[in-house]
Amino acid sequence: MTEIVEEKLKLLPDNPGVYIMKDAAGKIIYVGKAVVLKNRVRQYFQSSRSHSPKVRAMVAKIADFETILTHSEVEALILECNLIKKHRPRYNISLKDDKSYPYVKVTLAEDYPRVFITRRIVKDGSRYFGPFTSAGAVHESLRLLRRLFPLRTCKNMNVERPCLEYHIKRCLAPCTQPVDVAEYRAMIDEVCLFLEGRTELVEKELTKRMEQAAEDFAFELAARLRDQIAAVRKVAEKQNIVTGSGDQDAIGMARAGNGVVMQVFMIRAGKMVGREHFLMTGSEEETDEALLTAFLKQYYFRASFIPREVLLPEPITELTLIEEWLSEQKKSRVSLLIPQRGTKRDVVSMAMDNAKKTLADETERLRASDEQSMGAVRELGERLGLKKEPYRMECFDISHNQGSETVASMVVFEGGVPKKSDYRRFKIRSAEGKPDDFLSMREVTTRRYTKLTEDELPDLIIIDGGKGQLSSALEIIRGAGHKDVAVIGLAKQFELVFVEGSSEPVELARHSQALYLLQRIRDEAHRFAITYHRKLRGKRNLTSVLDHIEGIGPKRRKALWTHFGTMDKIKEATVEELAAVEGMNTRSAEAVYNYFAAQERLLRGESL
Repeated sequence: MTEIVEEKLKLLPDNPGVYIMKDAAGKIIYVGKAVVLKNRVRQYFQSSRSHSPKVRAMVAKIADFETILTHSEVEALILECNLIKKHRPRYNISLKDDKSYPYVKVTLAEDYPRVFITRRIVKDGSRYFGPFTSAGAVHESLRLLRRLFPLRTCKNMNVERPCLEYHIKRCLAPCTQPVDVAEYRAMIDEVCLFLEGRTELVEKELTKRMEQAAEDFAFELAARLRDQIAAVRKVAEKQNIVTGSGDQDAIGMARAGNGVVMQVFMIRAGKMVGREHFLMTGSEEETDEALLTAFLKQYYFRASFIPREVLLPEPITELTLIEEWLSEQKKSRVSLLIPQRGTKRDVVSMAMDNAKKTLADETERLRASDEQSMGAVRELGERLGLKKEPYRMECFDISHNQGSETVASMVVFEGGVPKKSDYRRFKIRSAEGKPDDFLSMREVTTRRYTKLTEDELPDLIIIDGGKGQLSSALEIIRGAGHKDVAVIGLAKQFELVFVEGSSEPVELARHSQALYLLQRIRDEAHRFAITYHRKLRGKRNLTSVLDHIEGIGPKRRKALWTHFGTMDKIKEATVEELAAVEGMNTRSAEAVYNYFAAQERLLRGESL
């Protein structure tokens, strides 16, 4: 215990509040709340025999702490949630990657609100639904919404004519024509009800509007509303009645080893409308009660909707406090229940079963992922007889078209997965105009390895090619003084691995993870090289076409390419659009326009 900590312990108040533990570097490592700060904080620095190994490890790193006083324990709980979300302390239990969960945002502050996916919550008057763990499911929900309701999707309201969405009746186009704000708002209210899972209210409101439209002889609108009602009913058929009535969340929990999954079943108006699962980190040695309490705080701190009842699998000490906090958030009574029998208990049991299934699936996914990544890395190192596991691997591939536009790619894998930030591509100069893969490989390895130190080298260098390419690379790499780095060649035809100092290749088992890893690396290098080669070839083809046009030199050619980006856009441009490009004038624009117009007439078989 440091002197700073000893002095501060003597001055701790009896008030409720939050305490913040810091390490020697000043980094926040734990945030907690207390009804009486003096009693709670001092417990950490008393006899450690009653502490768990995790708490003992944390206390050993505490070099300083701060306290923030609050008026009540509920205020302390809110502040604790805020600080945990902001600082993500190492020793706090937290939702895994909670910042990345998607929400559905309804921009209520706009006259004609939009509905879209976001991962940031901003206090701008909008309404948020979520969080969701499956981005794919959210996108599917939005696609359904846009089939049901003609919502505005574009950001820009200052346009000259409506887009395709209007013409296929997916948008009312308030950007270009008058749309009644009250009518649009009524539709947005129905969208919000739909996102809440209240399909009966949506159906009731749509039916009312359909009948009114029919009375007003607005038969086209009535028909559209009829189709919307049919679609809403189809969605409602998929929702099972589970508890009779009311809004509830049922929480399930499963843990195995260091893995913890929390499952939330969302029940709205007595119907199951969705479910989400969340992974927890920092769960080692924590009790089920501590995990459940931490989840409730963090999940409902950022949840867009709080139900009337939350059904729990087991009791928690802070039940009354969390009930009070949630009631304040919702502005109405919220109850935390631990059902023992009946339908509610069945729902909690179902949530528990789904949590166990999700945990088993996640464990299997992680196992398979490890087998394909680090497992494959270990297997490859053993099969090739390397001194250490090839954690970092760099692979090279050459691409050209009969010697023109020769390029090389370097892709990097670390731990069996791509590290795209370290990818590199090279435009080969030495072999330009003649197909020479050996010379190209010597150039790219020279540019890559002659200036690197031993510490900067990868664990394994992979050359996409047979003995010839491997020999060319080894000549440069060994000549640069790099004697210890492993270098192999991967033959394309039979997936044979050529190693230094052996005339016979190493043949990996056909269905081994080591071979699959090498194939993934080789294919990624090939893809990256081909992509670069096609880009250069596209620029070259564009240049060769524009070179035939009178008055178009290198500067104007580059300006056209920069402005339009593709050949098709240049062909489709009007004289005025061409003349507006920097460096162009009316005469040169007419020359470009007339050239492509003449080419088009020739293709149609017309005379010039």
